[in-house]
Amino acid sequence: MKILVSNDDGYFAPGITLLAEALARLGDVTVVAPERDRSGASNSLTLDRPLVVRRAPNGYFSVNGTPTDCVHIAVTGLLDFTPDVIVSGVNLGANMGDDTIYSGTVAAAVEGYLLGIPSLAVSLTSKEGAHFESAIGVALEMVERLSRAPFGEPVLFNVNVPDVPPQRLRGIEVTRLGKRHKAEPVIKLTTPRGESAYWIGPAGAAADAGPGTDFHAIDNRRVSVTPLLMDLTHSSQLPRARAWLEG
Repeated sequence: MKILVSNDDGYFAPGITLLAEALARLGDVTVVAPERDRSGASNSLTLDRPLVVRRAPNGYFSVNGTPTDCVHIAVTGLLDFTPDVIVSGVNLGANMGDDTIYSGTVAAAVEGYLLGIPSLAVSLTSKEGAHFESAIGVALEMVERLSRAPFGEPVLFNVNVPDVPPQRLRGIEVTRLGKRHKAEPVIKLTTPRGESAYWIGPAGAAADAGPGTDFHAIDNRRVSVTPLLMDLTHSSQLPRARAWLEG
């Protein structure tokens, strides 16, 4: 099994090292990741300049671009094989609800999915990173399952794992994305040169977090697995849009 690993925290992040080392039990692992932290990069693709790929001392490939760039370059030119699966992570921090729109972790997996490769985005739902082993265990289980029992159609899973010891996890739940309240206000600063600057505020609290959502699963110490679809068409509004434009 050939496994491509990427992330948005950078090739030096502890989560990607632990993930790559663990996945090596299941097959040949190649790591292609950003040269620096690109959290929040979403699905941006660099088109205004060439990108440089370097080999780090640990054998990983680093790219001076986004998570999407990393997976795109790896699959369409850097590697002489097509990966059987792509795993992005382990991200330090949750990627649930509206977070998935901005997440570079999810974006790396999305690019794999768009290129026809089964892909997982794996996140540990705290900034402390106390129990990476829990997320690693879930990632191993899911990749092994994909190898043993292929899903049968293109698949993109967003996986969030509570930051608790493995024995405290209460199982795995297939969920839908919840929703957050609007973000907190930006923080206004003044630079040493007297210019106004703005620091993007934190994400809002969960608004739609009832049973069945990723937020609810995590709150109950269950692993959240959400299958994602990259079709942005608002299908239920198609008839209304036609009527509105023709009226």
